[in-house]
Amino acid sequence: MKRLLKGATLALLLSGSSALANDSVMAEIAKPQQWAIQTGDYANTRYSTLDKINKDNVKDLRVSWTFSTGVLRGHEGSPLVIGDVMFVHTPFPNNVFALDLNDNGKILWRYEPQQDPNVIAVMCCDTVNRGLAYADGMILLHQADTTLVALDSKTGEVKWSVKTGDPAIGETNTATVLPVKDKVIVGVSGGEYGVRGRVTAYSLADGKELWKAYSTGPDAEMLVDPEKTTVLGKPIGADSSLKSWEGDQWKIGGGTTWGWYSYDPELNLVYYGTGNPSTWNPAQRPGDNKWSMTIMARDADTGVAKWFYQMTPHDEWDFDGINEMILTNQTRDGKERKLLTHFDRNGLGYTLDRETGELLVAEKYDPAVNWTTGVDMDPNSETFGRPAVVAQYSTEQNGEDVNSTGICPAALGTKDQQPAAFSPKTNLFYVPTNHVCMDYEPFRVAYTAGQPYVGATLSMFPAPNSHGGMGNFIAWDNTKGEIKWSLPEQFSVWSGALATAGDVVFYGTLEGYLKAVDAETGKELYKFKTPSGIIGNVMTYEHGGKQYIAILSGVGGWAGIGLAAGLTNPNEGLGAVGGYAALSQYTELGGQLTVFELPG
Repeated sequence: MKRLLKGATLALLLSGSSALANDSVMAEIAKPQQWAIQTGDYANTRYSTLDKINKDNVKDLRVSWTFSTGVLRGHEGSPLVIGDVMFVHTPFPNNVFALDLNDNGKILWRYEPQQDPNVIAVMCCDTVNRGLAYADGMILLHQADTTLVALDSKTGEVKWSVKTGDPAIGETNTATVLPVKDKVIVGVSGGEYGVRGRVTAYSLADGKELWKAYSTGPDAEMLVDPEKTTVLGKPIGADSSLKSWEGDQWKIGGGTTWGWYSYDPELNLVYYGTGNPSTWNPAQRPGDNKWSMTIMARDADTGVAKWFYQMTPHDEWDFDGINEMILTNQTRDGKERKLLTHFDRNGLGYTLDRETGELLVAEKYDPAVNWTTGVDMDPNSETFGRPAVVAQYSTEQNGEDVNSTGICPAALGTKDQQPAAFSPKTNLFYVPTNHVCMDYEPFRVAYTAGQPYVGATLSMFPAPNSHGGMGNFIAWDNTKGEIKWSLPEQFSVWSGALATAGDVVFYGTLEGYLKAVDAETGKELYKFKTPSGIIGNVMTYEHGGKQYIAILSGVGGWAGIGLAAGLTNPNEGLGAVGGYAALSQYTELGGQLTVFELPG
């Protein structure tokens, strides 16, 4: 039976080694009473060992307290809890609040950055932000305008700040950051504006740039070794990216890095995914467009890449590869493996060996996926690791100014950035998904810095011949590539999941429900309607001996962009407005934190 390795091995993975990882971050992550990093731990498991709220008593949950953020638009990410203080963030203008848990959530300090509102115009898919990070007594915030700021966690005083990008050419930020050792690692948004993707490491001490690794371009700028950086076990070779683009297209080639980051302190590797190539019109960028749509493993100290794996070569559908990489130590086929599991926008759930990049599993995690018949899993094949594209759904083969219909999933993917969770008790992953298809018509577009560089018109709709809704919440076996159970939802499940030792899994819905289900069976155990749609990530903490569950509500994001931005044309919001038009009948704007407790 394939079971998770427990005990010392799991403890090492989740808590790391103080000699290798940032001492302050590891010390706070190791305290289960806290929520010290957006993803729960460096492994991105979003699992809590707290069990005072469990499957037997979760039905008795009640609201403990609430907090209004004072900001509309989409509220992604979650609060942090360090000691007796909760840190809450908002979408643009990216305000930060420090709340005293010993005094009914009293505001200890607030940070209100003064950003140019013009940055909103170049933010794709709402003004969201995926949350704060903590390290060395500082709260780290990467603002929409690409200002990275370090705030004193006790006073809110700005200790240092640095500009990481240029909104004038479409560079913005929506992601959290990853503090690792003496560095903080950040990405960049803007693939729909021809931004060239990259990750950059800055000094935690003063914000000085330490290394920068681009997603596309010359080997030296990508921080790759042509002979030692591998793809599917083989060296990538010299100029691997340059050879896969026509002319200088790589300079505006996308591959942005606006998703999640994970870290293995034993291997000292940081893992993340790169986004779509620019433009969305595949005819304008012949070739595989490396290394967009790629899982990357990089040395945390130097940034040099150990291995790559490109999931969707020459993307034709905007299937960004930025979703989280979840790290587990598991037994597969009788062998202990360091695994990485990734649920890609393209609808395939991948399992790889995170040390070597070996591809182990690639299977559809929504049966509606139809753009591919599957991935070639024969290591001896010339197309090993590549998905086989179905001609009917190929926007490249159908051509420019042709509307390719019925493609599943839609551009927002079978799962977008909303993070999954993993429970070592069940050995299952809990995945919030989109059950949505699209029509896609590419057209020729010219690049102008700071202007949209999309080149496609989309419309979205529920997957046909199915349950009629636009989402599922599923339990997934990553070693077999199989769905164990699936719960249908009326709208996409755009909330991050939380798994706990109490055998409960939590998630939120676009209508605004917080739901709790049995981790083994998926049986619904509790639900509560919050004031607005939930696109935030459920978190838990303990204070005063009591366990709490907390969630940010505030509808928005790509799925809720019609409501968030007041859009009505069905093709606006890159096709999402029409697909989610009915959402306005169930919820309205409003940013609020809701905290739950058990009675007594």
